[in-house]
Amino acid sequence: MEMIQNADFWIGLMKIIWINIILSGDNAVVIALAARSLPEHQQRQAILFGSGAAVVLRIALTVVAAALLELSYLQIIGGLLLLYIGAQLLSEDGDEDEGEVEKASLFAAIRTILIADIVMSLDNVIAVAAAAKGNMTLLILGLAISIPMVIFGSAIMIKLMTRFPIIVTFGACLIGWVGGETIASDVALREFSAENPWLHYAAATAGALAVLAIGKFFQAKHAAKETPEANV
Repeated sequence: MEMIQNADFWIGLMKIIWINIILSGDNAVVIALAARSLPEHQQRQAILFGSGAAVVLRIALTVVAAALLELSYLQIIGGLLLLYIGAQLLSEDGDEDEGEVEKASLFAAIRTILIADIVMSLDNVIAVAAAAKGNMTLLILGLAISIPMVIFGSAIMIKLMTRFPIIVTFGACLIGWVGGETIASDVALREFSAENPWLHYAAATAGALAVLAIGKFFQAKHAAKETPEANV
């Protein structure tokens, strides 16, 4: 009861809610991109399983995130993974027949969600832990609040992507942007980044452009294979 009456508790909770609003959006985009090609019933499964497993991973990451972020080259590897995922999701044409989508596709979507979420959640976990200032109640609340945000955000994003396909491109570029930021934030580049503040934005922009270029290249290549030759 004392905790609830403490102004610091509510200030900390508001900080955590705001952090989750800002940082959970990119996780929702990844889930929506990975699940958009699945049939509707499998989309729900991918969102629920992907989000649930991601939250479990966040709890585990809370314990080790600070130590992981101090390992050289880990964020570079993670950032490159995000670039690969962004390009892969953009290159998928998304027009498979529902009857051709097997369980393997659902598992592939969940696997993509988990790999991306591990990388993208590190900063989120650190930010929430910092706002909680060692208060386990606030930390648990922060993790709990992130669940509905990611689930409902993903469901909304899938509907928007179906109605406005351009959002798929923007979403993939967002993953590339985060991937570039992640690379520039690596411990091995910390001193260089401090001396050259432009690196953060240059790497993020390069990441977004790389995903766009690679994704569109493979998208066009796939479309060319699908188009029958006009003259033989």
